[in-house]
This record gives sequence, structure tokens and C-alpha cells, in this order.
Amino acid sequence: MLKIREAQNTDLDRLLELYSALYGKSILEKNDDTVRIWNHIITDSMHHVIVAEDSGKLVSTCTCVIIPNLTYDQRPYAIVENIVTHSEHRAQGYASACLQQAQRIAEAENCYKISLATQSKLESTHKFYEKLGYNKDDMTAFTLWL
Repeated sequence: MLKIREAQNTDLDRLLELYSALYGKSILEKNDDTVRIWNHIITDSMHHVIVAEDSGKLVSTCTCVIIPNLTYDQRPYAIVENIVTHSEHRAQGYASACLQQAQRIAEAENCYKISLATQSKLESTHKFYEKLGYNKDDMTAFTLWL
């Protein structure tokens, strides 16, 4: 049974497993730093880690962060990152459900926009985001990796 919800403190291990599925290897070691960062994320009211859980397994996730703002009538904006669906569960609506929940959160917070960036060059990925209403023509994103 599908359940879309915000992550809970106890989800860290399963979330790390899901992130690892994206890269095909463990990307994060659970240690004191990881736990400290997770505790900061999970208690930050502007940070929303959304998960899709199916039969007790986390199968998809995205993170939505609300950013306070002084422009656009002082309305905040949202950034969506870390969009991951386990390869065995793709094309089943899980990521769509997570992103729709992120949109509901952003709307409830009176955000004037949601931005997301992807490293994927796959046209199918771009079409997926466009199907959900994201527009790649309005803005140009630049990245400075640090």
C-alpha cells in the first residue's frame, strides 16, 4: 500500500539505502556527522524530506526546502532536490506523488515558485518534469561546484 509522508527520524537508514540505489553503491556512511546532519534536517521546519513508502519499503523521495525571501512581495520560494526512485519502482507514480506533495507544501507556505535542477541529460527525465508542470524555458540554471 502506497503512503506519501514526510520522513521521520527513524527513516535515516532506509533513506541512505534509497540514495545508494541511485548511485549503485553506498554514498553515505552512517556516522556521527550523518546523524547530526539528519537531526538538523528533520527538525528544521523549512526542510521537508518527502518519502513514498510501499509495503514498508521506501521506494522514492524528494527534498523540498522553503527559502524565506525579501523579493516577490516577500513570498518564499521552494527548492526541490534529491529526487530519487529505486530502479525497481520507476514509472509507477512514486516520484510524481512525492513531487506533488512538495508542491502542496510550497503552496501552503505561499511560495511564488518551485525550482529544481537535474543533472540528467535524458529527454525522458526532462519530459517527466515537464509533465508535472515544471518549465525549462523560463530560467537558466548555472552551477558552481564547491
